[in-house]
Amino acid sequence: MSSPDRPLPSRRSVLRTLTVTGVGLPLGACFRPLYGPTASGERLDDVMATVDVAPIVVSQPAYDRFGHYLRNELIFALNGSGRPMAKRYRLTVNYDQQVQSPIINTVTGRAETANVTGTANYALVSLADNKPITSGKAIGHVSYDRSPQRFATVRAARDAEIRLAKVLSDQLRTRLATAMATRA
Repeated sequence: MSSPDRPLPSRRSVLRTLTVTGVGLPLGACFRPLYGPTASGERLDDVMATVDVAPIVVSQPAYDRFGHYLRNELIFALNGSGRPMAKRYRLTVNYDQQVQSPIINTVTGRAETANVTGTANYALVSLADNKPITSGKAIGHVSYDRSPQRFATVRAARDAEIRLAKVLSDQLRTRLATAMATRA
């Protein structure tokens, strides 16, 4: 049911197709899969397992518990296998946190929700020559509901801290992986 009198493509569409192909073809070799072998040929998981996570430096003593959560999540995210590896890199993280209460009950005057914003400034250095590999800032946000029951609110806040630690560790792992994948 096709028509034999189908018109030929115009010169403009042929030139457009050739231009897009000509520009896109050389750029296809520029992309490296994140979880493939690194530029040095090693497996990325093996390179990530060589990162030593220093104890997290927190801005206030009240966040020491969160520093523990974040460090444990980072250790698991970088070396989930548990195999001991010789450490070649050191990751240092400075953490700060803010809690905001955007919704206030007008009758009781109590906060009904809380937003927790965590900021992790990180730096990855080589242990061999103490040269910086990468550094930056990761920001995570989580929220939780506050209850009139005090212990329910305390537990909800702790669960929010654990979720925030997972969010920040995922961000940090991805950023470290991109830096390590391109490092020769």
